[in-house]
Amino acid sequence: MDLGLANKVALVAGGSSGLGLAAAMELAREGAHVAIGARDPDRLREAERAVKEVASGHVHVRSVDITDGQAARRWVDEVAADLGALHIVLVSGGSPPIGPASRFATGDYEAAVGKVLLPAVDLALAALPYLRAAGWGRLLFVASETASVPIPPLALSGVTRAALVRFAQALAAEVGRDGITVNVLAPGGARTPPMERAAVRLAAGGDVEERLRAMGHHNAVGRLARPEEIAAVVAFLAGERASFVTGAVHLIDGGAAVVGPELPHLSGAGENTYT
Repeated sequence: MDLGLANKVALVAGGSSGLGLAAAMELAREGAHVAIGARDPDRLREAERAVKEVASGHVHVRSVDITDGQAARRWVDEVAADLGALHIVLVSGGSPPIGPASRFATGDYEAAVGKVLLPAVDLALAALPYLRAAGWGRLLFVASETASVPIPPLALSGVTRAALVRFAQALAAEVGRDGITVNVLAPGGARTPPMERAAVRLAAGGDVEERLRAMGHHNAVGRLARPEEIAAVVAFLAGERASFVTGAVHLIDGGAAVVGPELPHLSGAGENTYT
């Protein structure tokens, strides 16, 4: 299937590992020029090598902290200038601490908004003039299943992801006639490096693979997602064939929402981390 991504310019925030890296690689395989940004220079170097192995277009790499609004906006301008345009923006950001609603003070909620919501808003608004100039654009936010399903032990995630959904939907209504779509991905547990580190902690010297199997047990498929499975959805939504899909939240949880609540694996693990 030709997704129409050849020579499109894609900016991937949080692209040095996990789902962000998987998405960057998938977009590169489809012929897009890919710019990846993240904070850790060592991870970025490894990510650059991985993306270049599958890329036919340009690969642009920058160490950037997207919670710094000015730095994030400079990065967007730099990518558009260096690669000649901007068509696709994917934000795969961090996750806030785990805990029920009453555990956190007002400052914790403010910090979560600053970590999860505002960087995504900043990048989207910075990119919007370039997408409008191109007459074609895709804004994609990788959130978590809490964007779609209430999970009480993940209160900060639920608050910030819900806000992100409302921002995305309001923006989708505004920019649809400019040829720009806006979508939110809501993945469940995926086998990313943070999830693997959580499994090591929880295994406490025991069988890590067994712990990972247990962490992925509670869905209809019976396992954690592979990052490339989430990336395949990203590539479709970024492509020409998804031009009528906008303002939506795409729950990619292996059927966990239809199985029902059972969250013992979250104890001590932190939120299912998607970066």
